[in-house]
Amino acid sequence: MKKVIHRATIALLVLILLAGGTFGALVWMGERKLERNVEVRVVPVAYTRDPAAMKLGKYLFESRGCAECHGSDGRGVAVVDGSDGMYVKAPNITRGPGGVVTDYTEGDWVRAIRHGVNPKGHALFLMPSEEYNRLSDGDFAALVAYTRTLPPVPGEPAIIRLPAIVRALYGAGIVRDAAEKIDHRKPPSRAVAPAVSAEHGAYMAYMCIGCHGADLAGGRIAGAPPEWPAAANLTGGAAMARYDDADKFVAMMRTGKRPDGSSVSAVMPFATLRNLNDVDLRALYLYLKTLEPQRER
Repeated sequence: MKKVIHRATIALLVLILLAGGTFGALVWMGERKLERNVEVRVVPVAYTRDPAAMKLGKYLFESRGCAECHGSDGRGVAVVDGSDGMYVKAPNITRGPGGVVTDYTEGDWVRAIRHGVNPKGHALFLMPSEEYNRLSDGDFAALVAYTRTLPPVPGEPAIIRLPAIVRALYGAGIVRDAAEKIDHRKPPSRAVAPAVSAEHGAYMAYMCIGCHGADLAGGRIAGAPPEWPAAANLTGGAAMARYDDADKFVAMMRTGKRPDGSSVSAVMPFATLRNLNDVDLRALYLYLKTLEPQRER
């Protein structure tokens, strides 16, 4: 009996060592992965100073998440401060001290925003480029034009602290960086005239895929802090069934309250969503209502 217990103990220790070794290897792989070079074909978008573009760019900056992560002044704010030790502070995107865009070329803006790759060719870990990859050239140029006019303020580059488990999941390919989530061969979307239409709504829906997935079927958000809830399934499930008309949907996106008065998770970026105009919100509602039900991922 003692021999059996002894052998079992040795076997357990071996398994623990193997598991620890595998975990350590995955952490190492994750750290190395962040340093890899990512080759993408970049098609620069020319700068513009057109007043109409500036006005559109300000709207896009405030309604597509730029201000929520980088601050209304562009200096960068802490966007994740998780109980598991995960901490993410967005970089300063002004030309002030500590800003990361001072030497950006037209191509660098495209590389970072559309492709999730910095000027040195390294993947940006948490930049939601999958949501911006399909911006039309006109919208992209307007967004960059406004961002470049932000007054210089002091700040710093991105600060990212990842717990070992997230680095291991990244090394294993379960958590992906910005560049991994994009089909870099696809051209930008063609311009869609803003209108309360499902076509314009489909264009708007790209801003939802970072959390809800490319098929908008929701599920756990890989790499998110453990206290974050799963993203809702937006494809004909209970989440959208609550909204039998556009007014209720628009009200929820502006207030964070469901029709029954209950609160939607604060993980939803309501500081951004409340800035969307009626045309964009109603178009998004129309499009979501056309989706065939998909199983949550």
